[in-house]
Amino acid sequence: MRAARQRGKSASQKGYDSRWERTRRAFLKEHPYCECSECLEIPEPLRPAAQVVDHIDGLGPLGPRGHDWTNLRAMTKQHHDQHTARTQPGGWNDRES
Repeated sequence: MRAARQRGKSASQKGYDSRWERTRRAFLKEHPYCECSECLEIPEPLRPAAQVVDHIDGLGPLGPRGHDWTNLRAMTKQHHDQHTARTQPGGWNDRES
C-alpha cells in the first residue's frame, strides 16, 4: 500500500468523491446502456448495461468539465478499461512490442 500511495494520489484526491458518486449515479440512471462507439451501433435495448461513467476529455472529475454531462459517457467496465488502456498515458499504446 505504501508503494501505491507514493505512485500517485488516491481516488478521492483525484476528485472521485461523494460529489462524483452523486453525478455518476444520476448520469447512469439517465444513461443505463453502454455508449462506447461500438455499442452505439446496437439498438439501445440490446446494448449491455453501463456500470462506469467515462470523462470524454480524459481529465476526470477535477477537470474543468468534470461534472458536465456533455463531457460524460456511460460504458461497461470492460469497454471503459479497454478505452482507457488505448488512450491514457501508461496504457497499451505506450508499451513497446
